[in-house]
Amino acid sequence: MSEKHHLLIERIGSGDQIAFKELYDAFSARVYNTLLSYTQNEEDAEELLQDVFVKVFHESAKFRQDSSVSTWIYRIAVNRALDFKRSQQATKRKGFFYSLYKKDSGDIQYDQTDFVHPGVKLENQEDAKALFRVIETLPENQKTAFILTQIEDLNQTEAAEIMQLSRKAVESLVRRAKENLKKTLIHLYPERGEKQIKTS
Repeated sequence: MSEKHHLLIERIGSGDQIAFKELYDAFSARVYNTLLSYTQNEEDAEELLQDVFVKVFHESAKFRQDSSVSTWIYRIAVNRALDFKRSQQATKRKGFFYSLYKKDSGDIQYDQTDFVHPGVKLENQEDAKALFRVIETLPENQKTAFILTQIEDLNQTEAAEIMQLSRKAVESLVRRAKENLKKTLIHLYPERGEKQIKTS
């Protein structure tokens, strides 16, 4: 399968739109789910998905054969999602400072709506909502390692390749992410926090 994807990239690099559609069909659903884990908003995830595959199309000729196509696409997706979140946070900060000086700016709303990822395997929707609220509090690397391995079900080696880290580093990030999530969940949702995150 990896060889097939490499051949598709070569064809895309030559402007083959049929190959591009085939690659899109092969990866778009998984990439969308990953983006959705970051954005927690379907419209934003769909917009970022388009950005990701536009970049895939334009940079396919530069693709190096020393990594898998899936790793390359996931890396583009994660970087685009992180850029989006940074921009979103900057907008929130501007809104906060604006509201300090403008009394009529009270209509600015930045609170994250309750979100349930369609692929999350939890006992009920309330648990999913609580988990995704606190995922937002994690540092970037911990968030990425947790999303890739615990939500998208990639193994630690795959996540390490995407993040360009060692497998041990990803293992450590996942462990710290789970510890931080558990602490926050127990603090905010004592009735549910213990059962949602296992640190083992």
